[in-house]
Amino acid sequence: QVQLVESGGGLVQAGGSLRLSCAASGRTFSSYTMGWFRQAPGKEREFVTAINWRGRTTGILDSVKGRFTISRSNAENTVYLQMNALKPEDTAVYSCAATQRGSGLAPNEYDYWGQGTQVTVSS
Repeated sequence: QVQLVESGGGLVQAGGSLRLSCAASGRTFSSYTMGWFRQAPGKEREFVTAINWRGRTTGILDSVKGRFTISRSNAENTVYLQMNALKPEDTAVYSCAATQRGSGLAPNEYDYWGQGTQVTVSS
């Protein structure tokens, strides 16, 4: 099994930056596509971005293009989400997930999920 633990969430003013981290267990981390999702209050879970085992970004939400960047360190078993120029509409619980079963663009493709970390952006 893969265990995922997110960190780095918090409260930030609009225009600020945060970096989320997702630490994964196991030495097979490099074989997984890793994704980030978010869920705002009263909203459905939304795909944000994902990265495959080679470090290629497989997809990204249009509203965060140019502001958010996903990266990974296979040596450290960690995936990152760098979030810049944050907006109040980015406020959500952000979760990371791992899959070997698909392109990683939909939540039902993922086998493992972290607990989520809250990101709140004030205006």
